[in-house]
Amino acid sequence: MPLKITFLEHPLILRLRAASVLLCVLLMVGILTRPIEAPAWQEVKSAQPEMNLDAIEESLGQGLVIGILGGFRTLLANLFWIQANVVWEQHDRVELDAMIRLVTTLDPRPEFFWLNSARMVAYDVPTWRIREEGGFDLVPEARQQAIDLEQAEQAFALLRTALEYHPENPRIYLDFAQIYLNRLKDNENAAKWYLKASNFPDAPFYAARIYAELLKRMGRDEKAYAFLRELHAQLPDDNPLAHKPIILERIRDLEDKLGIPDAGRYTP
Repeated sequence: MPLKITFLEHPLILRLRAASVLLCVLLMVGILTRPIEAPAWQEVKSAQPEMNLDAIEESLGQGLVIGILGGFRTLLANLFWIQANVVWEQHDRVELDAMIRLVTTLDPRPEFFWLNSARMVAYDVPTWRIREEGGFDLVPEARQQAIDLEQAEQAFALLRTALEYHPENPRIYLDFAQIYLNRLKDNENAAKWYLKASNFPDAPFYAARIYAELLKRMGRDEKAYAFLRELHAQLPDDNPLAHKPIILERIRDLEDKLGIPDAGRYTP
């Protein structure tokens, strides 16, 4: 004879009870750590745009007040990021979008959250959607491009918000460039963002090199030649990552291609 399960023993009730206990613990710890956390958080917050608390309530449900989390904001953001990766492995794009919004709203300071979220949205989600619609062999090319563009725009929206918190971070500019180049095959816009990234003092050297290569790919050899001449003159001699000899080789190749006479050639 099957055992009867009482109302209080129902699995759903047991889960709700466990969640309530956890929330109460977080509430108490948040209140206790508030005097320690508040000054440090205010100092960081003063240099950052205001957090959108409505987005958190929308993600977790009405009535949750972020203030009770106190010093657990960063911890919770990391825990939810782990959950976001679980959702990513399950190819659940709707839940992934919600988790990304939750994590970046809880703690918008780490660039890691923004960059990796944008890459998931721009590179992985299009593949999931195309497979859901029949696969790369069956889905028309035009439809695949439309999906790529739609997901790229969502990734760009994330990166634009990231720039509000990290306006001088060249890695965010580079992600714009790479999505345009690798996902949308848009050399024009990719070149613009590589150039923007290259203008920052801490930008990787390759940003400028790729910009020049894209100019050549688009048939703008004279512009690429002028850019490379200026670039070579500015690069340090003692940093192997600058690849000055490679830049000089590309200058010489362009001089040959453009038919520049010896008198007008670049002299390091």
